[in-house]
Amino acid sequence: MLVGLNNVTFEFGSRVIVEDATWHIQPGERIGLIGYNGQGKSTLFKILTGVYTPSKGTVERGKNVTIGYLHQDLLSFSTEESIVEVAMGAFERVKELEKELETIVHQLETDTSEKLLEEYSDKLHEMDMLDGYNIQYKTEEVLLGLGFTSEQITKPYKTFSGGWRMRVLLAKMILQAPDVLLLDEPTNHLDLPSIEWLEKYLQKYKGSVVIVSHDKFFLNKLVNKIVDLYQQRLNFYTGDYDYYETEREIRLDQQQRAYENQQDYIRQQERFIERFRSKASKAAQAQSIIKRLDKLDRIEQTSLERPNLNISFQVEKQPGKIISTMKDISKSFGENRIVANTEAEINRGDKIGLIGANGKGKSTLLRIIAGTEPLDNGTTQLGHNVEESFYAQHQLESLRLEHTILEEMQQCGSGKTDQELRGLLGCFLFGGEDVDKKIKILSGGEKARVALAKVIASKSNFLLLDEPTNHLDMVSVELLADALRKYEGTLISVSHDRFFISKMANKIWEIQDGEIKIFDGPYDEYVEWKERMEKLNKEKETASKPAAAPKPKETPKPQPAQKNLSREEQKEKDRVQKKFVKLEQEISELESKKQQLETDMSLPEFYSDSSKFAELEKQLSNIGQKIRIANEEYEKVFELLSE
Repeated sequence: MLVGLNNVTFEFGSRVIVEDATWHIQPGERIGLIGYNGQGKSTLFKILTGVYTPSKGTVERGKNVTIGYLHQDLLSFSTEESIVEVAMGAFERVKELEKELETIVHQLETDTSEKLLEEYSDKLHEMDMLDGYNIQYKTEEVLLGLGFTSEQITKPYKTFSGGWRMRVLLAKMILQAPDVLLLDEPTNHLDLPSIEWLEKYLQKYKGSVVIVSHDKFFLNKLVNKIVDLYQQRLNFYTGDYDYYETEREIRLDQQQRAYENQQDYIRQQERFIERFRSKASKAAQAQSIIKRLDKLDRIEQTSLERPNLNISFQVEKQPGKIISTMKDISKSFGENRIVANTEAEINRGDKIGLIGANGKGKSTLLRIIAGTEPLDNGTTQLGHNVEESFYAQHQLESLRLEHTILEEMQQCGSGKTDQELRGLLGCFLFGGEDVDKKIKILSGGEKARVALAKVIASKSNFLLLDEPTNHLDMVSVELLADALRKYEGTLISVSHDRFFISKMANKIWEIQDGEIKIFDGPYDEYVEWKERMEKLNKEKETASKPAAAPKPKETPKPQPAQKNLSREEQKEKDRVQKKFVKLEQEISELESKKQQLETDMSLPEFYSDSSKFAELEKQLSNIGQKIRIANEEYEKVFELLSE
């Protein structure tokens, strides 16, 4: 065991966070810690790290076990140091050794004693064992993987926003390589490429990892165990998140049946007591049953405390077939080119997932479509009867601070009753008396959820959503995705939550090299296509390497004949020579056809049409077979000529 809880109970005032919990984290475990917002997941991390002391029970830690804990409170840290210097702070001992070695080098100028030379040798050996000469390379590799550019990593840490600072602290933490890594929502500030990089890094991580995350894809890729904090208790499941969801339903069903059986038994015993307790002949037996019931270990009824709402949209006007048109649009910020001479069209019924790395202009493109971002060139136009509603994290100033949450919702023109509005707000984690809170006392995340609820409640037929799942737990993300899938209008949403995109989108847009790359299909098909194209590109690179200077394809230069050839031998030689030239030409033509097919397969009009793409794949396979046969024949002819 690395670290663990033994019969731990922890309370905040009268509120019990966890009761009589035992949990041991073992070497090599990949654990997902899950639970609804406010249940106490972050509190559990603080108990494990010793920040909080339990009311009852003990926290145990193995000798010399190190723990790294990534959490939002770390953002209070600031410094003038560059990003790379902050991240390299992970290598404290290496930094100390560098200073010690520098001091010894100066001493050796005047003192060459054996003792000092031995100390110098020992420290060099320790530096070598710690791989201290590669810390700069390791640090830059992690920072680049988390989305920083080579130019950014030399800039001061304090000049970056909270999200980017969190990436630096994450880099520092994984470089420290603690025995146990506790990560509280590590993907919140990462784009898709960075999330995928982090997944691959953590899969190879030698220590144990415990992750709090609302990203189901992330958990399924990484964890082999789920710890579910529910109703002040810890429940353990050996498997990924999908396994947990299935197994939890089985366990709850079994518990419910056991509860119902026990209730039947209790009712039967209570009827006996009620009937016979006043009879002298049965009084002793009735008292015995009463004592037995008092000692009975009561099974709790299973009732998942989770919202189970049907978020429904009302679309008042039916728009035309074309929702939005972009013609020859260009937009740059200085040298940062977002789009250049690009065209795209959004049609009625499109549910578009807009994805890609940070800084590529996804939010800018949303503003362009909404008409709030001026263009360098080109035009955008909304279609007939289109009524849009825009949600963005920074557009919270429109909320009226003196309103309560419910009053703010009443002003959005949804036509919903107060009961319906309360139900909708419950999905966004505002339950009971929360709806009477004033907007002005809400946190930034709570304000963002109110703004999103207003968008959902509107009667717009075109939604533009910028990171709508931030600040939502798994259940709310799932409910929102289901609602948007059933939404009768059109939408485009920026999101890094792959589960949300996979459930909601029927089309994928990605900004690449100043263009909008469009994939007409859901996210899982898009991922399959990307993997297929990467595989084809690798095969193409592999095939092109020997083609750069292929020995068999060099025109042979036979050595001068050592004897005069007969007429038959000369004729045979001429025949082989002609065949050799013909094969050279044939292979060259086949290679050109192969290259053209590979180019065609990367075009949207082919990869978005499964039947066309399958036909191209078939042709490519046939061409590859012909090239292989031709190359084999070529080698044989070359050997004949050499002889």
